[in-house]
Amino acid sequence: MTLVVFDMDGTLLNAKSELTVFTGETLALMRAAGIPYTVATGRTLQAALGPIRGHQFALPHILKNGAVIWCPQQQDYSHSHLLTQQEVWHVMTAMTVQEITPFVFTLEPDGRHAVYHGSLKSETENRLAELFEDERHLPLEPLRAMPDTAHVINLSGMAPPDAVQSVIDMIADEEDLVAYTGQAFQDKNLRWMDIHHSNGSKGGGVTTLRDELGYKEIIVFGDGENDLSMFQVASESYAPANADPEIKSAATDVIGHHDEDGVARFLRERFELG
Repeated sequence: MTLVVFDMDGTLLNAKSELTVFTGETLALMRAAGIPYTVATGRTLQAALGPIRGHQFALPHILKNGAVIWCPQQQDYSHSHLLTQQEVWHVMTAMTVQEITPFVFTLEPDGRHAVYHGSLKSETENRLAELFEDERHLPLEPLRAMPDTAHVINLSGMAPPDAVQSVIDMIADEEDLVAYTGQAFQDKNLRWMDIHHSNGSKGGGVTTLRDELGYKEIIVFGDGENDLSMFQVASESYAPANADPEIKSAATDVIGHHDEDGVARFLRERFELG
């Protein structure tokens, strides 16, 4: 039995972070054919549910790059890989040295997600804050408001490439941390970074679902560095035309652009849908 796993941004969703009508119809065809599917995304639960709501993503969702797995049927998290206080402060110190505002993503005891941040220093950081609050529907609060009971899933930030690399180098001695980066806002002079527990990879999440749900084959779709780990454990992996070069090199094949329903068009041909 085959499970299909989609990255969301830059892959299943278009540039407006939307799931198109054509892609939605393709998912309906997959359901009719009995082909199971789910998502593996860097988004939190609230941010992931918006674009896919109504398209019957019934299987567990791999969220925050595999740091947590959400089970829709149980309405609860089945797995989580959280950061220690020492790891959090190490990352925050490294970001502060590079004058990067940390955005701290938390999972609180009642299941609430929130983002806590330091002082916003630039128009770009304000844009990032607006993205988290307006598009991703996450409560955004100052760091001083973060409760002691909050569990940290990951820290994010945005800066020029040299500053991002300096942070990664400064935390290299933390063996349980992993950092993912990518181009920010289509601006080659800025990169985003996500830092979280090394066991919380998309590949780890895919492996967990495969083993617990009994799938023999996994087909994955992704466009960025954080998708490489699931490419490595999948039976087949596909990168849209807009993907990073290293992702294309690692993929089984390169398919159509995410703004041209590349994933959906490939699925219709691959599974002879419709």
